[in-house]
Amino acid sequence: MQYIEHDGFVEIVQPEDFDPVKIFECGQCFRWNADENGVYRGVAHGLAAKVWTENGSIFISGSIEQFNDVWHSYFDMDRDYVRAREQLSIDEYTRAAAEYGAGIRILKQDKWEALCSFIISQCNNIPRIKKIVETLCTCFGDPVELDGVTMYTFPSAEKVAKLTVDDLAPLRCGYRAPYIIGAAQAVADGSLDLEALSKSDFTTALKALKAMNGIGDKVANCVILFGLCIPDAFPIDVWMKKALTAHYPKDFDPKVFGENAGLAQQYIFYYARSGNV
Repeated sequence: MQYIEHDGFVEIVQPEDFDPVKIFECGQCFRWNADENGVYRGVAHGLAAKVWTENGSIFISGSIEQFNDVWHSYFDMDRDYVRAREQLSIDEYTRAAAEYGAGIRILKQDKWEALCSFIISQCNNIPRIKKIVETLCTCFGDPVELDGVTMYTFPSAEKVAKLTVDDLAPLRCGYRAPYIIGAAQAVADGSLDLEALSKSDFTTALKALKAMNGIGDKVANCVILFGLCIPDAFPIDVWMKKALTAHYPKDFDPKVFGENAGLAQQYIFYYARSGNV
């Protein structure tokens, strides 16, 4: 893909498998929202930006240096998604899901943000998750400006670790509050080393995360896939259970997808959630 720097934004010319709507609406992140013109605004890795599609190109606000330092990795630009989709077409349903979800990319999110966000996500719906996450950032994050509008970074684990359950009351996150604080304390004191886990394997990461209070299989798999960037994680929620029950044998093992298991999960989840169970 070709990248062109303009005044205040970078253009991705003839992008392959890059659809902002699918990327931001497939359940993997909670800080990007579209306006009435389809322009997404969000904050990631401490940087606020807007992303939009125009005349077949993708545009990301900011300098080419910001694109190279943050967005190129964040949007997983070095991965060949066309080839990955071809490799995943091992049966009729997966092929259909991959074609329907073409344009999804697995974002490389901040590790702590992913951990905290998916603790919030348990037994929750996406609009409410977004509201809780945004309130957390507004209350405890640092301000960043975008087009004259103040947005907020995700608060560090060190900052959240010093909070109390009462401090988190404005979030209205209920029973999740002590889990959030406990995870923050573990990350802040190093007893949960997310950087080291990101360089380990799936089994090691799963065991470490599930040892934390409030983290089960689904949340752990989401953190491993979207935060630790270990690609063979395979989160299973209600939609995935429906799809797997309807289209795969009882002894189905996602290992059949290899290192693309996480991407397969996103295609199937997005396809099923769109009414194609």
